[in-house]
Amino acid sequence: MKKFVIATNNKKKLIELSRILNPIGIEAVTAKDIGIDLGDVEENGTTFAENAYIKAKSAFDLLNGEYCTVADDSGICVDALDGAPGIFSARYGGEGLTDEDRVDKLLCDMADVADEHRQAHFSCAICAVMDDGAVITAEGICEGKIGYNPVGDGGFGYDPVFMVGDKSFSQLTDKEKDLCSHRGNALRLFKEKLQKYMEDK
Repeated sequence: MKKFVIATNNKKKLIELSRILNPIGIEAVTAKDIGIDLGDVEENGTTFAENAYIKAKSAFDLLNGEYCTVADDSGICVDALDGAPGIFSARYGGEGLTDEDRVDKLLCDMADVADEHRQAHFSCAICAVMDDGAVITAEGICEGKIGYNPVGDGGFGYDPVFMVGDKSFSQLTDKEKDLCSHRGNALRLFKEKLQKYMEDK
């Protein structure tokens, strides 16, 4: 099984990536799993795709090209907030906040927004740098709306308030979420591109 180093320390994100990558013969591990500290990478891109590349390339360079590396950048974009938090989703409200703090801030910022104007979408960009230096990218989105209160026990980040139909992301099973999520959609496209790359190679 080919080993990809995932440029994240988020175990829940690693689990989501593994669920989709494992069936095509890819073992997803973090840098910590192989005894490497990737340190902090300045995500100074202006899009999710740029930030995903920055993280994947930084990990590739730090590992001296010995492993294929893959990173994703994702976030929630709220129509009523002009697309915010967007690429700043993980830093919404400032540094040092918990997921719960950021959800509370989002709900506060949306307090006076009527139901018909609470549309939002999750966006995900994935970038892999292969051991020969080739770059493979894919993007996916999931449309939904912002709820009024956190509901559900699963997922992470803004999942408890991102509603798809009458359920939040946190209420979906792993299978249900993978079928519709931004990361699931991006990974399916990434899987197609990766398989074609491997066949061509």
